[in-house]
Amino acid sequence: MIDRQDTGSGAHFAFTDRWGGVSAAPYEALNLGGGVGDDPAHVRTNRTRAAATLGLPPGNVVWMHQVHGRDVALVNRPFGEDAPPLDGIVTMRPSLALAVLTADCTPVLLADPVAGVAGAAHAGRPGLVAGVVPALVEAMAERGAVPERLIARTGPAVCGRCYEVPAEMREQVASVVPEAYATTSWGTPAVDVAAGVRAQLAGFGVTTLEQSTVCTVESRDHFSYRREKTTGRLASYVWLEGN
Repeated sequence: MIDRQDTGSGAHFAFTDRWGGVSAAPYEALNLGGGVGDDPAHVRTNRTRAAATLGLPPGNVVWMHQVHGRDVALVNRPFGEDAPPLDGIVTMRPSLALAVLTADCTPVLLADPVAGVAGAAHAGRPGLVAGVVPALVEAMAERGAVPERLIARTGPAVCGRCYEVPAEMREQVASVVPEAYATTSWGTPAVDVAAGVRAQLAGFGVTTLEQSTVCTVESRDHFSYRREKTTGRLASYVWLEGN
């Protein structure tokens, strides 16, 4: 099942769960991530199915080689098999969908339909600290996007109540992004990446933000690396209307 959100302004967002694909366990069933051990043919079929559900040609989806960094690139076509290491992408091409793969990290999707600019970022704990979200907003602003005008969505991700980390790691993250400081539901140190992303966006003046209420660790309908280790990947998409 895919949660598609059409804003009425020309910006489109979509988020997958784990169902509706052809992959076998432990990647059951709509695994959209390559490089996790799944049959590549199954991944291709799943990506084609997801794109068809969204009314997109499979060749109009840009997939990144995500490495938990802060590098952002401008794209006008998919990378194919030679995607460079990136955690953020920006496009000014209508109908080109930008995709983020996650299984606990926070997918960040941004759009300025007035400027005709869309952006996507993969924000895990390392990327949050490295500044991939500010780098994405800045890259979009360089192409005419106005931060106060951005429409933002974050997708299913591990919540702060479930993302347990050592106390030293929590302090390290909070020293850069204080809003990410969290405590698990059982009282141990934690990090809330989505809260950190929200704070970084707010710092740029982004106010139109909807955050998914799905915690991937808690939801059996979503992939979670922390829960399952060997598992599939969800996808989050953003694109702008056009020909």
